[in-house]
Amino acid sequence: MLPRAQDSTVVAVPQAANDFTSLSRQTTPHDVKIAYQSNEEGVISEEWAACEAEAAYSVFSRREKWLLVFLGSLAALLSPLSANIYLPAVSMVAINFGKSVESINLTITTYMVFQAIAPMFWAPFADRYGRRIVFILCLTTLCVSCVGLALVPTNSYWLLLLLRCFQAGGGASTVALAAGLIVDIAHPSERGMFLGLYSLGPIVGPCVGPTIGGLLSDHLGWRSIFWFLCIFSGVVLLVIILILPETLRSLVGDGSIRPPHIFSRPIIPFRKAGIPRCSKIAPHTSMSNPLRLFLYPDVLLILTFNSVVYAVFYGVTTTVSVLFKETYPFLTDTDIGICFMAGGSGAVFGSWLNGRMLDRDYKMFEQRYNAERKDASSASLEKANLELASPDPKMDAAFPLERARLRMTFLYLCMFVACIIGYGWSVQYKAHISVPLSITFFTGWSGISIFNSHQNLVMDLFPTQGSSITAANNLFRCSAGAALVAVEDLILDALGPGWTFVLFGVICLVFYPLSYLEMKSGSRFREKRNRI
Repeated sequence: MLPRAQDSTVVAVPQAANDFTSLSRQTTPHDVKIAYQSNEEGVISEEWAACEAEAAYSVFSRREKWLLVFLGSLAALLSPLSANIYLPAVSMVAINFGKSVESINLTITTYMVFQAIAPMFWAPFADRYGRRIVFILCLTTLCVSCVGLALVPTNSYWLLLLLRCFQAGGGASTVALAAGLIVDIAHPSERGMFLGLYSLGPIVGPCVGPTIGGLLSDHLGWRSIFWFLCIFSGVVLLVIILILPETLRSLVGDGSIRPPHIFSRPIIPFRKAGIPRCSKIAPHTSMSNPLRLFLYPDVLLILTFNSVVYAVFYGVTTTVSVLFKETYPFLTDTDIGICFMAGGSGAVFGSWLNGRMLDRDYKMFEQRYNAERKDASSASLEKANLELASPDPKMDAAFPLERARLRMTFLYLCMFVACIIGYGWSVQYKAHISVPLSITFFTGWSGISIFNSHQNLVMDLFPTQGSSITAANNLFRCSAGAALVAVEDLILDALGPGWTFVLFGVICLVFYPLSYLEMKSGSRFREKRNRI
């Protein structure tokens, strides 16, 4: 319990110190007294906390937020697009380089490895020095590497491998950066819809990438794939240099503070300059090691379950081209590419619907929580100020954050498991092609709903490390996906599509208790972490 200063209210500082969303109704900016708390994320000053007490979460309007999220999501799309657009050209590249298909597949493996680990390198810099500068560095790396790949000599296989590593290092990190941007500008009660748009890139990218890659390689050659990526990433880079403002809250607060460095300022002002709401710069966060996030039990529970479901979802996606070609031999390569759009369409619909439901659930639980706080304060003002007055309700163990985010998970999981089992048997028994296509629509819907719910939760838990926690999630998901894909063909040959996806469905159900445990016990983990 914090000591109480005379004639002033003591407000406990949560771990997510830069994410102040509200204060007790009895607290005003003039009587806020902050107890200094040192941790990995810095020290919060009295002046800044008082300023945050009267400020809204962000100065950006709803329309400006959507534009920023769209720009971040467009950058995040480059990661899965760069990985999957290359797949249809593997055979052609092997012929040109005089190598076996297995050797060219090694360029895909190396990309997946760096796709998993590169965000862990870039994310801490983004959480410390700002989103904008790291966006520029990553996209520049991606753009330059694509130029190299488009021009690589066919007698330099080693250079092809090396450039694919740099391509992954630049493109993959944009996913974590875009997530950090959303945490910076969006209150938890509105993050669901924004995260829905952002998450379309990692889901839709694997669906549209092979289609685009197949068309380009068939008509313009395999090098055109990398020229396309170079132009795409170059345009996004140019737009970011011109208009993307810095959003990191430890640099610009709610967005009203002028960034200290010229590289953190857009060439074209994103919004009209106004009077800063806070006269003090928010304290800088220290550079943190994202690997330390794995020491928290709730993080391991969330990421492990989420990665298992993602691996199965990715396993379904990667089998579409192989199983459809065997089961429906009348399909051309272009037709198979279009078949990927069924799952992508389901993901689009699911991200929109789940985003609205996540925002609605958060607001509902927040209203109940605030009503209970108000009643408790009316009964005993002093007790309420000492025990309940947490500036950020998410960090209060009494706030049912985990239930607000995960209460629909089991319903989505049942839908997901039923879909993948139905997909396996429909392909094995050669059902009409409309059957597996319809099933993949609902697979995309239910899968992305599970991913977004858990992604929202980890972003809520670590708002000042939005990029780092997303990088940790990416490491788990990519590792699990790569492991499953490595053995999937062996399982399909041994069991057939039907029993293979029954097995995958059972694995998802076996791991569900991890998510359930987090929903029931997550508040205790938060409370313990806040006391450290």
